[in-house]
Parts: sequence; C-alpha cells; structure tokens
Amino acid sequence: MSRKRQLNLEQERFRCRGASLNLQQLLDQRHVAKALELDYQSRSRLGMAGSHVSKTKGRGVDFEEHRPYQAGDDIRSIDWRVTARTGRPFTKIFREERERPVIIGIDQSHHMYFGSQVSFKSVIAAEIAAILCWITVDNGDRVGGVIYSDNEIDMIKPRRGKRSALRFLNMLADYNQRLLAQHMPGKKQNTNRLQESLKQIYRIAKPGSTIYLISDFSEMDKTCLQYIQQLSLHNDLICFYIYDQLESELPRPGVYSITNGDELDTIDTFAPQVRKQYHQLFSQRLHDLHAELNTLKVPLISLRTDQLVLEQLETWNQKTH
Repeated sequence: MSRKRQLNLEQERFRCRGASLNLQQLLDQRHVAKALELDYQSRSRLGMAGSHVSKTKGRGVDFEEHRPYQAGDDIRSIDWRVTARTGRPFTKIFREERERPVIIGIDQSHHMYFGSQVSFKSVIAAEIAAILCWITVDNGDRVGGVIYSDNEIDMIKPRRGKRSALRFLNMLADYNQRLLAQHMPGKKQNTNRLQESLKQIYRIAKPGSTIYLISDFSEMDKTCLQYIQQLSLHNDLICFYIYDQLESELPRPGVYSITNGDELDTIDTFAPQVRKQYHQLFSQRLHDLHAELNTLKVPLISLRTDQLVLEQLETWNQKTH
C-alpha cells in the first residue's frame, strides 16, 4: 500500500463527518496532525516549522556548543564538568530560542452551518483548527484562539502546553454543539462578528505570532481588511477559506425544494444561463478575496467540505512549488 494511500486512510479513520462534532473527535485530530507531512518550506509558510531560533548566541534554552573560556565570558556559563575533565576552562554556548504564539480565529456562525456532502463548513473549520492546534502543541509553541458565533465571542490567550490546547478545543466543541442546537440565527446582530474577532486577535497578538483565520469570510469588508493588514505587518497570517461544492455549482438540472428551517421554497436549475451565472458569481467572489489578500501578502488556502483536509493541504503544497 502506498504512503499516500496510508495517509488518506488514516485521515478517513479520524474524519469528522456530518453536521457537528464532539470533543473526542477534536482530540482524535492529533493523529491527523502527526500524519501531516509537508516539507520544511511549506510547514514554515503555515507556521508549522516548530521552534523559531534566533541567530544571536547568548544565554538561552537551546545548547549550541562548548568552546574554550575567553576573557569577558559570563562565569555562569562555565561548564565545570568539562573543565575538570580537560583541565582547561570551557564555556557553554547557547542559542536563544523564541516561542512563537499561535492564535486560531475560527468562525462558528450560522453561515458556517451548511454542507451538501460529507461535512458542514462549521465541522471542517473545527477540524482544521484542531489539527493546527495539535501541530502547535507538538512544536512546543503557545496556542490560543478566538471563537465566535452569531451572538457570542470567546478568547483564550496563547499559553504553552496541553492544558491550553484542551481548553481551546473544549470551547470549540461547545460552540459547535450549540450551533447544532441553535443553528437558526436569533435576533439579527448589527455587529460584524468577523470584524469583532479580528479586533480581539489584534488585542492579544504580539509581534512574531502566527495567526490562522478559518471562515467562509461572508462578512469580509474594508474594516476587516484593515485589521488583516495591520496584523500581517508584524505576524505570519494565513487564511483558510471553507466552502461547499453547492456554493460553487448548482446541482444537476432539476427542481429542488429548499428551506432555511423556517420557510420553504423551490429552485429550478434547468436553465444553463442560471447555472453559468451562479458559478461565475462564486468564482468572482473567490478571485476577489484572493486578490485582496494577495495584495497584503496573506496566503489563502481553500478547503472544500467534501474532500479530505490532509489531501487538500498536500495539493496546496504541490501548487506552491
């Protein structure tokens, strides 16, 4: 069996399917995170490359080498065991290692409660958030995030360790379950929730952070782009665009009943011109989003709800080479 087939089967085994997920399914995504094998450059572009080491040598946490003691060296750096063994004073040289805080912003609003095949957008968003969270933990970096729905927004400041990751994933599972129970939006909010989440991220992001935004960006506006621009100046910012196939193309010709959970209507997909215009509108929106973010040098990774996340990341990796 090929390595790629093995990875696909591993991903399939732990795949979150359907309209919702639970905490255990998010915990299981650690297996997918470990199976994710991108090359170093791609992992760096995704902020996955692990600890970030500075070129400045000094007292830090990462041991570099021994060298003979020189006048002016800090006496605290002398390795007395090596000195005693060799009869000459030796100094420990360290390379400073900098943790990179990782902040995951994830949309769990009613716009994301949609899917025609395999999974809902809200589930795929939660799945990729969990994978990124576990990669961060395994890299030894600090992880936190901002999760928002139509009526709520919660923030967890980046902290190191599994405890912070579990707190984030538990909150994410709770948001996803509440979306299942209350998928219809309540009283219309005047607040742009994507804008609010970016504002919260801007408050807690320290220069040098890695920031992931996972959404369908249905609320993207000029103010959101301004926040993204400010965040991208001093941080690595990566956007994940989640969409369903039915949003890009109408189903095969026919007359379909559709509902928003409250009202019932029909849609006729026989007309070729209607089908063409529908696809063109989606393509134009995606093109515009790419163009806006490309101007800010912010990568946009598109993920469909009916394809394996791992497989799509590997495809993206091949395209960027």
